[in-house]
Amino acid sequence: MANVVLKVSETIMQEIKNNYKEHLQAKLPPGSTFTVKTPFCTITAYKSGKIMFQGKSAEQEAAKWISYDLTAGSNPKKPKKTTAYSIPNNIEQLSFIGSDEVGTGDYFGPITVAAAFCETNKLALLKELGVQDSKNLKDKAIIEIAKNILSVIPYSLLILDNKKYNNLQKQGMNQGKMKALLHNKALLHLLKKLEGQEYDGILIDQFVQPDAYFKYIADQHEQVKDKVYFETKAEQVHLSVAAASIIARYAFLKEMDKLSQTVGTTLPKGAGAHVDLVAAQLIDTKGEGILYHTTKLHFANTDKAKTLYKRKQL
Repeated sequence: MANVVLKVSETIMQEIKNNYKEHLQAKLPPGSTFTVKTPFCTITAYKSGKIMFQGKSAEQEAAKWISYDLTAGSNPKKPKKTTAYSIPNNIEQLSFIGSDEVGTGDYFGPITVAAAFCETNKLALLKELGVQDSKNLKDKAIIEIAKNILSVIPYSLLILDNKKYNNLQKQGMNQGKMKALLHNKALLHLLKKLEGQEYDGILIDQFVQPDAYFKYIADQHEQVKDKVYFETKAEQVHLSVAAASIIARYAFLKEMDKLSQTVGTTLPKGAGAHVDLVAAQLIDTKGEGILYHTTKLHFANTDKAKTLYKRKQL
């Protein structure tokens, strides 16, 4: 199991906590200030200022914060190697297509992927409309901003519902490949909408190494490969990714509302203990089969919910 430890300032520690607020745990290990549990990573922050990432996606999650590591001065890292996927130095001023996904760590609800095109002459307007990293925005603001930008910029949106997700997962497809296929398809749809309009590049919020991404989409009839760049925390790099993230989040919230209406109860976001309880209650009232249509069934929450149901701790 991968294990990465960083040391960060109090400000960055708080930012990390806010970023994963939906996955915060109530029970804390000795000496820690908060603990986060996502389906593939456990993050523990300590009073010493150190923060530890553990699990399958530990390196991926830690990569989002490694630039803030205070130990870098005493243990210098090699300069970041320039590759074909390294972003241009002036990217924030360029006309870019951004792509991002939402819902991958949530037990209930779908995965939503959006691609958005932001021309240079639209950047100021998008800032005026409040476009920024969606992780810094509350749901109410997400909804308001999304409604304002949907008619301003070209975009493409895809929704992978839970039944389809579970079918693919059952067939052996991992979440990384699902996301790659969704990004590729969203980008294809958007490029067709643009009908040959010029753009400087495509920026994907990085969830896997570029070589792995292109391996995932290699079996697709059409592949978007030209002028594609990858960057972690890409919402902070170009407004196109921030806009895509907001649109994807807006769609996710709408889908969660629909699912909640369908099952007759408010479905929570995240993958914490509160989610296990609601899932157990659904098993009690609707039967276990309801989970196949509303959750990502392979998450550990499923077994936890079944245990709660059997013990009737509802």
